[in-house]
Amino acid sequence: MNLPYALFSWPWHLGATFLAIAALLLAGLRIDWRTLARSGPRLNALLGFVVVMTLLWSLRAGVLPGLNLHLLGAMAACLMFGPRLALFALALVLSGISLNGAVEWAAWPINFVVMGLVPVLVAQALRAIVERFLPGHFFVYIFVMAFAGAGLVILCTGLFATLLLFAAGAYAWSQLAAEYLPYFLLLAFSEAWISGAVVTMMVVHRPEWVATFDDQRYLRR
Repeated sequence: MNLPYALFSWPWHLGATFLAIAALLLAGLRIDWRTLARSGPRLNALLGFVVVMTLLWSLRAGVLPGLNLHLLGAMAACLMFGPRLALFALALVLSGISLNGAVEWAAWPINFVVMGLVPVLVAQALRAIVERFLPGHFFVYIFVMAFAGAGLVILCTGLFATLLLFAAGAYAWSQLAAEYLPYFLLLAFSEAWISGAVVTMMVVHRPEWVATFDDQRYLRR
């Protein structure tokens, strides 16, 4: 993650730019921005999330360009704000670390696809599967979606980033399989515990701030 511009040729960047613009436009057209602007607590929670995640994304570990790791917070963002606002929240986080020099602005689109679009799509798909096949229970929401879901999201993101780097010819598969992909297993545990703890705290103390938590579905049944 935090992919440098030089690792990819211009067609990759062009395709990523198209995907990023299309995703943000489609999501933005279906967000009620006026209601969000008037909802003080929810807006503050969104901005607070962006600030905290900007700091966490700035703390990354890695030895080679593009082969670094950091927490994502994508599942927590999707559960708290919904997938559309989560896209914009992660876009703001990426812009924040671009301002401090951690990511090149020219590589913003491809990093958004890897660290924003793909994690949100995976998170939303996992949520749809859980809601379709598992009972609407409080502990299913907390332990399956918030905890396990966060870990699965970062594992899928790591696999996607690895395949992307290999497809672009940035690194050999043997190097990626040995020095990059396995470490997402360790990162997944941290992501699961932190995201799960944050969502649990919000559900207990401020459930009205968690857009996807439905009392009727997860408590009253």
